[in-house]
Amino acid sequence: MDWMQGSEDDFRDRIRLWLDENCPQEMRDGDTGEAAICWGGRNWSFQSQAQKQWLQNAVLAGITTPTWPKAYGGGGLDRAREKILAEEMGRIQARPPLQSFGIWMLAPAFLKFGTEGEKKMYLPAIIKGNIRWCQGYSEPGAGSDLAGWQTKAEDHGDHYVVTGQKIWTSYADKADWIFALVRTDRSAPKQKGISFLLIDMKSAGVSTKPIKLISGASVFCETFFDEVKVPKENLLGTENRGWDIAKYLLTHERQMISAGGQGLFGGRALGAVLAESDTEDGGLDSSLRSAVMDYEIDALSIGLTLERYKDQSEAGQGAGDASAMLKYMGTELNKKRYELMMSARGTEALDTDGAHGPMALDWLRTKANSIEGGTSEIMLNIISRRILGLPG
Repeated sequence: MDWMQGSEDDFRDRIRLWLDENCPQEMRDGDTGEAAICWGGRNWSFQSQAQKQWLQNAVLAGITTPTWPKAYGGGGLDRAREKILAEEMGRIQARPPLQSFGIWMLAPAFLKFGTEGEKKMYLPAIIKGNIRWCQGYSEPGAGSDLAGWQTKAEDHGDHYVVTGQKIWTSYADKADWIFALVRTDRSAPKQKGISFLLIDMKSAGVSTKPIKLISGASVFCETFFDEVKVPKENLLGTENRGWDIAKYLLTHERQMISAGGQGLFGGRALGAVLAESDTEDGGLDSSLRSAVMDYEIDALSIGLTLERYKDQSEAGQGAGDASAMLKYMGTELNKKRYELMMSARGTEALDTDGAHGPMALDWLRTKANSIEGGTSEIMLNIISRRILGLPG
C-alpha cells in the first residue's frame, strides 16, 4: 500500500477509513498498560483474536513502523503523514499494534550501521513482531559507567565465546534475542575494544534469573553467559567499535523513555482516572486541580519538544546529548503522573489487593524510571556539561 500518493488531506481521509475498517473495536480502548501490550516474539501468546488481527492488519499496511523504508516492510511515511497517523489513531483511542525494543532501539542502529544484508535479514522480523529483543548493557559494578563492561568475547576463528553477566536486562526471560555489548580487546582503553553482538537466547550457556521489584513485578533480570558460542556474522558494525553504536542507541532509548511521561506507556489516561476520584464533592480539591493543570502543561510541552526533535532527526540532525534532557524530563513527568493518580484515589489506592491495586504497583514501578536508561544524576551531569557548558 502506497500511503504517499495524493495530498496530506487525502492521506488523512484514507488512513481514517483504513483504521475504521481494520482496527478491531476491542483495540480502541486506549489501554497501554502492561496487560494490553503486544510484544510479539516466537513465544508470544496473543491475548485475544482481536489483538492478533490488529497486528496482522498493521503489518500488512506497514504502520507498525510507519516511517521505515518500504523496502524492509515499513510504511515509508514522511513526518507530516506520521503525525496525521498518530492523530487519527488517537482519535479512536487505538492501542499500539506492537511495542518492541527492536523497534525503539535496535532498528535505528541497524539502519545506521548495518549492512544491506543485515537490514533485510533482521528488520522485517522486527516489523512483523517475529523476534522479541532485550538489551544487554548494564553489568554488576558497571551500571552508570557503561564503558566499564567486563563481559568478554574471545575470538575463536569463525565464532566468539562469550562469558560474563548482564543485569537489569528488561524482559530477558521472555526475549528471543539479546543485543549485548562485550569486550573483545581487554588491553584497550575503556571505551575502546568493545563490540556489539546479537545473541540468540536459546544458545547453550545463556540463562536468566528474574529480579523481583518492590512493585512485585519481575520485569528486570540477571542474564548469564557461560562460554556461549556466537557466530562472527552476529557482529553488528566493526569489531572493537561497539561504543559508537552504543552511544547512538542510547539516544533512542532515552527518547523512548521520555515518552512515558505523557502516558504513552503503561496505565490508563490521567484524566480518566481523576474523573472517577471519590472526593466528597465529586471533584478534586483546588490544590490537586492546580497540580493536574501543571502536569498537563508540562506533558504538552514535552510532547511538542519530542515532535521538534523528530523533525530535526528527519532533517539529519539527531537529538544527541539533548536525549539526556528528554529522558530526565520524561522520567520526572511520569513519576508526577502516578503521584497525581495516587493522590486522587487517596489511601484506598495503597491497598495493592484492592480495586485499585494495579495503580499502586505501577506507581511503585515508576521509581525505577530515574535509574533505567541512565540515572537522573548522570542525565543532569550531561545536561550541565554538554548542553549548558557549565564547568565540571
